[in-house]
Amino acid sequence: MQEFDVVVVGGSAAGITAATTCRRHYPEKRVLLVRKEDQVLIPCGIPYIFGIVGSPEKNLIPDSVLEGNDIEFAVGEVIAIDRESRTVETAGSETIGYQRLVLATGSVPIVPPIPGADKGNIFAIEKSVPYMHTMCQAVDGASDLLIVGCGFIGVEIAEECRRSHPGVNIKIVEMLRHCLQLVYDEDFCLKAEETLRSQGIDLLLDEKVEAFLGDGRVTGVRLAGGKEIKADVVIMGIGAAPNVELARKAGLDIGPGRGIQVDRYLQTSDANIFACGDCADKVSFFDGKPSGLKLASIATMEARIAGANLFGPRRVNMGVIGVYSTLLGDTAFAAAGLTESLAREKGYRIIVGEAEAINRHPACMPGAEKMKVKLIFEAGSRVLLGGQVSGARSGGELINAISACIHQRMTADDIATFQTGTHPALTASPISYQLVNAAEIAIAASWRPSGR
Repeated sequence: MQEFDVVVVGGSAAGITAATTCRRHYPEKRVLLVRKEDQVLIPCGIPYIFGIVGSPEKNLIPDSVLEGNDIEFAVGEVIAIDRESRTVETAGSETIGYQRLVLATGSVPIVPPIPGADKGNIFAIEKSVPYMHTMCQAVDGASDLLIVGCGFIGVEIAEECRRSHPGVNIKIVEMLRHCLQLVYDEDFCLKAEETLRSQGIDLLLDEKVEAFLGDGRVTGVRLAGGKEIKADVVIMGIGAAPNVELARKAGLDIGPGRGIQVDRYLQTSDANIFACGDCADKVSFFDGKPSGLKLASIATMEARIAGANLFGPRRVNMGVIGVYSTLLGDTAFAAAGLTESLAREKGYRIIVGEAEAINRHPACMPGAEKMKVKLIFEAGSRVLLGGQVSGARSGGELINAISACIHQRMTADDIATFQTGTHPALTASPISYQLVNAAEIAIAASWRPSGR
C-alpha cells in the first residue's frame, strides 16, 4: 500500500488547483492526484471543439501542470473510501493511504426523463475525449441539429456548429422566455438573441420538449404544444448535477443542494476530507442560501481555499458570486452577481446605473467598439450587487473587476471615485469610462424618492 500526505480525487479544474495550492502552502507534503480519465478536457473549451478548436485533443489540460509542481498522479477510478483507516480503493484493487483527502469529483450532465431520451444520436455533455469524438462525428453527419437548453453551453455549441457546418439547420429549444435568462436582464438577452438569429440559428423560446421521436435513432422531437420538428442529432445542454456517489457511499453528509456538505473551510463532515468544485454544495455570497451555480472559476476558487486549509485553516469561503462571460458573433456578454430580477426576488430595493461609450479615445482609434456597462446596487447602502457588460471583447476582463468590486462590497461612491488607468489605445476616455459613469448614474437615480 502506498501512503501519501494528501490524495486528491479528480483531475479537472478543481482537482488540479487543489493539488497545486497544497504544494505551494505545504511544500514538504507528498501529494497524489488520482483521475479517472487518461486525458482531461478543458471544461470551458468543450463547445469550441465543434468549431474553432477543431478536435478534443486540442482542448486538453497538459500533464505538465502536475509534473511542473512535483505532484504525482495516477489514472484510475477511486471506488471506495475507508474513513477509519484513511484509505481509498481503486477499481484496479489498489489501496492508497492518506492523511488528508480532497474530493473533486465534479458533476454529471442532467438528462431529464423525457420519453425517448435513450435513442441514438442524443448526447449530453460528458467530459470524455472518446465521447466527444462520437459527438463530433454525429454532428459532422447531421442535417438537423437540435440543442436543448439556451444557456452558455447551448448558445456556444450552436455558434461553433454554425461556424463549422454552415449548411446544417440549427435550432435551440428553451423553456424560458429568453436565452441566457438566468444570467442577464432582458435587454442583454434580447441583444444575444438578435446576434444568434443573425447567424441563422433558430430559437424556439418558451417551449418544452415533450418527447424524442424515432426508432433506434432520433428523427425529431415533439414539443409540449404538439408541434413536431426534425432532428437527426440532439445535444442536451441543460445543466449538471453534483457527482456525489463516492462521498455518499463513504457516509459523508450531503447538503441541501445535493452536493457534498462543506463548511466555510471546504471541510466535509469528516475532518480529514475536503471537497471542492461541482461536487461540493454551495451557498450564495449575497444571502448564504444554497446556490446551484457550477463554474470552473468557482471550482478553482474553492480549490484554492481547500488546498490551503488542509492542515490548518488559512482561508474562508465567502460564498459564490457567479461570474460569466461569452462571445456571440463579435459581441462579448459578461455578468457578475445578481441581475435586477434576481435582486428583487431576494428582497433587495435597488438602484441601477447604465453607461455606454466607445472603448477607445478618440473613437477613430483602431479597435474602437461600443461597450455598455450596467450596475445594480442596493438602494440604501449603495453596495454593488451585480453588473453586466456587452459589446467590446474587453468586457470579458472588465467583468472580473466588477466581481472584485462586489466581493469587496464596494459602494457606488467607491466605484465612482476610484482611480482608473486609461489609455487611448486600450480604454474608454476617463471622462466617459463606463464603469465609473454607471456608478454615477446610479447615484443620481438614488436621489429620486421612489428609487427602483
